[in-house]
Amino acid sequence: MGKVCCCFGAGEFFGLCEAVPDGALVIAADAGIKTAKECGLEPDIVVGDFDSLGYIPEASKLVKLPAEKDQTDMAEAVDIGLERGCDEFLLYGATGGRLDHTLANIQLIAHLSAIGKRGFIYGNGFFLTAITSAGIRISGKVGDTVSVFSLTDRSDGVTLHGLKYPLENHTLFNTAALGVSNEFASESAEISVGNGTLLIYSAF
Repeated sequence: MGKVCCCFGAGEFFGLCEAVPDGALVIAADAGIKTAKECGLEPDIVVGDFDSLGYIPEASKLVKLPAEKDQTDMAEAVDIGLERGCDEFLLYGATGGRLDHTLANIQLIAHLSAIGKRGFIYGNGFFLTAITSAGIRISGKVGDTVSVFSLTDRSDGVTLHGLKYPLENHTLFNTAALGVSNEFASESAEISVGNGTLLIYSAF
């Protein structure tokens, strides 16, 4: 595993699902500074236009953004993490509230997968990740829900092992939800795609 970046956004927060590793870069996006501090974390960097927070906070490293900009505060946080050499991104406060921001964060982890990085969004009892022409092993309890969606027009060579409804070298399309509501058949599953980008939802 490469360098980890933990980003806190202004969305809903349901607790830390993964311990923040030693040496991880912690970035708070706007009101995400409050969530980070509730977890006992002092952000290395705070970034945003601070419309959600309502004031400009004190921080050792502050990146003030204009209110009118081309990217969300979370996307700016991820860009900083990329500039600092991070390979894995744990996103908290990236769901709930405005649906458009949740969708923007899903696009963000899809972008990370497309450039060879890995992003995880942690929500209320679930996580989301994306893989592009790659594979991943995920863990869970037997019976827990796993769903797989194509984010590209089509995803070829989709293979699912360790799930109740396996697939072997299948094609998924972004206009059909064939991969919804699968289940762990064992305590781990392997998901891979030969060409395309998959969004993976896993309940816990």
